[in-house]
Amino acid sequence: MNSPPIQWYPGHIAKAEKQLNKNLDKVDLVIEVRDARIPMATSHPRLNRWIDGKQHLLVINRRDMISSQAWSAWDEWFRKHGQCPWWCDAKAGTGVKQIQQAAIRAGCQLNERRRSRGMRSRPVRALMLGFPNVGKSALINRLVRKKAVESARRAGVTRTLRWVRLGQELDLLDAPGVLPPRLDDQEAALRLALCDDIGQASYDVESVALAFLEMLGCLEAKVEAGVPAGVLKHRYGVNLNESTKDTYDWLQVVAGRHTSGDTTRMAQRILDDFRRLFLGFIALELP
Repeated sequence: MNSPPIQWYPGHIAKAEKQLNKNLDKVDLVIEVRDARIPMATSHPRLNRWIDGKQHLLVINRRDMISSQAWSAWDEWFRKHGQCPWWCDAKAGTGVKQIQQAAIRAGCQLNERRRSRGMRSRPVRALMLGFPNVGKSALINRLVRKKAVESARRAGVTRTLRWVRLGQELDLLDAPGVLPPRLDDQEAALRLALCDDIGQASYDVESVALAFLEMLGCLEAKVEAGVPAGVLKHRYGVNLNESTKDTYDWLQVVAGRHTSGDTTRMAQRILDDFRRLFLGFIALELP
C-alpha cells in the first residue's frame, strides 16, 4: 500500500523553535530527553547546534517500556560512543533523583567557574529539550514534586516556553517538543508515529499499522526487543501469516472478527493497543 511521506511541523512547533533560539544564551545546561523505545529516532539533528559548548545530560525516558536486555545493549552502545545516558521512568519517578543530582553537579561546576572570575553563584539554568511526547513535562513535574506543567501522553501538550524553579539550585526551562522541519528519515518518522510522538494528521493510520506488523515480525526473532511470544494471536485470535497471504490480508481477517470488516478502525485499534497496553513494551530500535 503506497502512502504519502510522514511529515509534521505544526505552527506551534515552528513558533516555539524561534523562542527557543532566543533563550539559548540564558541556558547553561541542556537536558535532552529521548524515548527508550526509539532513542535514535528521538535524537534531533540540530542538537549539537543548540548545545554549542553547553553542558549536556542525555536522559532516556520510559525505561520501563523496554526489556532489560535492550536497556543493557543501548547503555553499552551509548557509552562506547562517549555518552553517559541517564535512564528513567518519569511517570513512576524511577531514576529522577539521579538526574536531579547530575544537573546540580553541573551547576556546581558552573558556579566554581563563576566564583573563580569574581562572579556570584546562581541557580543553574537548564533547558529541557526533546521531541514531542517523550515525557519532558512529566519529568519536570517529578523533579519539582508537583504538577508544575501540563503533562499527557500525546504530542503537542506543551506549546510555550516556561521557566520552573527547582529549589535554590536549578531553574528549568520547559520547551515544547521540537521536530526537524522535514522528516527526511522515513523509517524514523514511522517510529515516531508508532509511539505517538507526532500528530496523527501527519500519517495514514492503515499504512502505519501495516508497517508496524511487518516490523513486529522482524523484531520477534530478537529476544532483546521484548516481543511476547504469540502476541498477535493472543490479542486478536490470528497469527500473522497464519492462513493469510500478507499483512493487509491479515488486517482484513482480523477486522472481520473485531470491527465488522472496518480495516481503518482495526488499524487504529492495533496502534492504540501498542501505545497503551502490553504491546507498547517493545524496543522498536536496537543498537
